[in-house]
Amino acid sequence: MTEATSCGGVVIFRGKILLLYKNYRNKYEGWVLPKGTVEEGEEYKETAIREVREETGVSASIIKYVGKSQYTFNTAQDLIVKDVHWYLMMSDSYHSRPQREEYFVDSGYYKYHEAYHLLKFTNEKQILEKAYSEYVELKKSNLWGNKKYF
Repeated sequence: MTEATSCGGVVIFRGKILLLYKNYRNKYEGWVLPKGTVEEGEEYKETAIREVREETGVSASIIKYVGKSQYTFNTAQDLIVKDVHWYLMMSDSYHSRPQREEYFVDSGYYKYHEAYHLLKFTNEKQILEKAYSEYVELKKSNLWGNKKYF
């Protein structure tokens, strides 16, 4: 068994959520949130910002930590137990560009209910619910987009 750690973001712009569509030789396809592996010497926040930028071309700012998800998967050699640390993030544009090298073929911003139903994995749906409720609370308090909040 091998333990692995990734970090990612629930990126929101004007109330819509950034998703990526992955298609790997038709073996795995589905809509996901941007995330990736922590590199040596990197802080979790740095990983989340870097991975969002690499996978989507979006420069996003972290608003707050929203939680951790965990899942397991098998490789030919091993069982991998992966922890993913998630951040609520804000971008300043609808522009995104999927990272082809990682088999992402589409990206875009979707309304909450669309994003929720598009997401392939239950754990990502749960993180989306939590992050979006945080976003709604910040909007109600007039703190979303307020630079003083960062």
